[in-house]
Amino acid sequence: MTYITITTWEISDGTDYDVSLQSIRDKRMPALKELGAMRVNVVRTSDRTSAAITEWPDAVTRDAAEQAIEAVRGKIHAEDFARMTGEMRGEVVATL
Repeated sequence: MTYITITTWEISDGTDYDVSLQSIRDKRMPALKELGAMRVNVVRTSDRTSAAITEWPDAVTRDAAEQAIEAVRGKIHAEDFARMTGEMRGEVVATL
């Protein structure tokens, strides 16, 4: 069954959101696709915050990518001037 992760992010005060978003588009989203994600959506939730919604074919694929994802998350603060503020994940149980 399809598996979803939702991560929330905040960019540093004074950071240009568009500059940070460009790095996400150029580096982070393609990296998730290479790790097996089927789709990645980024939603701007305020001037400094976003949510990334990543769709995986199943939990096994997401779990196999865990180590690589954690390595990337360690670089995001220094390279993209952002920090992760939360994460939710689970199997899709209904869809329309």
